[in-house]
Amino acid sequence: MLAVSAFITTLGAHGALIASAFAVLDAGGDGGDVGLVAAARTLFLVIFLLVGGAVADRLPRHHVMVAANALNFLSQGAFALLVLQGEPRLWQMMALSALGGTGQAFFNPAAEGMLMASVSGEQASRAFAMFRMGMSGAAVGGAALGGAMVAAIGPGWVLAVDAAAFAVAGALRMFLDVSHIAPREPGGGLLSDMRDGWREFIGRPWLWTIVAQFSVVVAVVGAAESVFGPLVARDELGGAGPWGLALGAFGVGTILGGMLMMRWRPQRLLFAATLSVFSLALPSAALAIPVPLPALVAVMFVSGVTIEIFGVSWITALHQEIPEEKLSRVSAYDWFGSVAMVPLATALAGPAESAFGRTPSLWGCAALVVLATTAVLFVPDVRNLRRRGTTTEVAVSTAQEPTAMTAPQDLTPR
Repeated sequence: MLAVSAFITTLGAHGALIASAFAVLDAGGDGGDVGLVAAARTLFLVIFLLVGGAVADRLPRHHVMVAANALNFLSQGAFALLVLQGEPRLWQMMALSALGGTGQAFFNPAAEGMLMASVSGEQASRAFAMFRMGMSGAAVGGAALGGAMVAAIGPGWVLAVDAAAFAVAGALRMFLDVSHIAPREPGGGLLSDMRDGWREFIGRPWLWTIVAQFSVVVAVVGAAESVFGPLVARDELGGAGPWGLALGAFGVGTILGGMLMMRWRPQRLLFAATLSVFSLALPSAALAIPVPLPALVAVMFVSGVTIEIFGVSWITALHQEIPEEKLSRVSAYDWFGSVAMVPLATALAGPAESAFGRTPSLWGCAALVVLATTAVLFVPDVRNLRRRGTTTEVAVSTAQEPTAMTAPQDLTPR
């Protein structure tokens, strides 16, 4: 049920990403307006993430997920209605996007904690790879179908489909079987839980350095794909359909990457993961040139394969090193750091295009990915964290005594 509901929401969400950008453009907006709508969503995601993580570690995680799905259903449904009625105003689209970001802030830490709490043992990374492979399949279908639907029937109906997907997924999550997950005792209060999560986060150099890296990487990649990508597609590639195809190729790559990670178990988890991040510079570079559609599709495919190496290795490291009762709080700090710069980056994408030009801005995005990723490789913990024999032993040692992660001189790594 967890996988099915996640598949449904992922399918709708990836179509809605394209639909929302083209809804703004169809209403007469420009690249700056697309960035503002995207930034409104991410800003409220950032504002409420830490609270969402603490709440998810205090309440049943599937209840938090259902409530978040309900909010996303309402906000996305209103967004769809607004677009279908014609002449949506920018501030209205920003407000509804902000509500969607609020729902996501509570959903993401709860969902990630739920996933990691649902698996155990040495096969955890294989289970994560299988789960992510299913989500990648939904991303492929959602991006390709979303681009085609936007071109055929308009962005409003795609947003309506996404709202329906949230409603169905929330209903399914009400029936999740959580009997295998031990109940968690709440801490001393919401603020106390947030501080406890901070101590877990900052005490591990491998964790906070890679999150700092991703605060840069996610910001510039988000600006490139949510703002510059649709603009390049409109001006050079033929519109929403080709851009949806390129995003779909990225999703196909993640499926194959997941298949690879079901068989490959790199011992130096974070070293392999970090090397894979260099590929995220390729789409920005391809858009900067810009390359023909077949070349862009190939670049997106390669990026999808390699980023899945990072994703599976990263969640395996979290599962291995973080106590179960603190998973959502640590996940919230991970999400917070990773997306904190996205609102600024997406909001500045339009002004950057006006000031420097689209091509130099995209080359700047690619350069920042390379620089941030190179810097992380100088951290010993990132280079040397090793896969352990069983996650049970790790959970016990993490809870009872300082781990190698707490000491920079010890070599053990996101």
